[in-house]
Amino acid sequence: MTSAATLSAGELAALLHFYADAGVDALLEPEAVDRFAEFEAMRASRQAAVRSAPRAETTASEAATPARNAGNRQPPAPRAAAAPPPAIPDDQAVAQARFAAESAGTLEELRSALTTFTGCNLKNSARSTVFASGEATSGLMVIGPMPNADDDREGLPFSGRAGQMLDRMLGAIGLSRETVLLTNILPWRPPGNRMPSQPEMDICRPFIERQIALAAPKSVLILGNFTARFFFGTGETIHALRGEWREISAGDRVLPALATLHPVDLMAAPINKRLAWTDLLAFKAGRGQPSA
Repeated sequence: MTSAATLSAGELAALLHFYADAGVDALLEPEAVDRFAEFEAMRASRQAAVRSAPRAETTASEAATPARNAGNRQPPAPRAAAAPPPAIPDDQAVAQARFAAESAGTLEELRSALTTFTGCNLKNSARSTVFASGEATSGLMVIGPMPNADDDREGLPFSGRAGQMLDRMLGAIGLSRETVLLTNILPWRPPGNRMPSQPEMDICRPFIERQIALAAPKSVLILGNFTARFFFGTGETIHALRGEWREISAGDRVLPALATLHPVDLMAAPINKRLAWTDLLAFKAGRGQPSA
């Protein structure tokens, strides 16, 4: 085998030109070299250097060569979700609600108290705090169970189709939403329109009772099964509770109240409109006349 060491400069140049013309693009070492072993040794050396170097120096090196390290960086870990506000024990939340409600001397102050109150978890998922609307001095109050999706979106009680049905119900006896005070037991929509838990109802009770006491209506129209059970303290259905004057308490006030079907009930079963019509006529004719 010809050795490059025995060739003159001219012979070596001629030999290289010959190899190039023949298509040779790489030269072999006299002895085989394990490039894989070389790579592993180099990688081990680099890892040892990184482990032995101070963390601050490593960080500085990475910061100095962002382009070189960009391809090797792992994507940043996702941030943990914001922690929910600390939970308040139910009994403390009820006490806070009672204090906030009793501290309000007007309906507007009560609205502000509800807006700033954070003791009920329903508020965390609701879009709006839905307070009363209409005429507070009319002497007539209409109370439903809780805001629905339309109420939550608009920030007003009895919005959407249910509100349109209520408008027709009131219009049939010469009233309108502008001439009565409309409200709900709960000021916040439960997620997915689920039924509220007992602690949630207990927390919201001081606010609706204070609202009734401040409005001081002469009579109350109660809409739906949930609302009737809430005020009358019974497990009977709306069909057993409707159409009869009863008394409800709010603070130191005792008020006459008449229950009827909720507008949603009438949309689901139009045949019940005849029952609601009878109740509305009784409400119009016998306001403030609870049964003995």
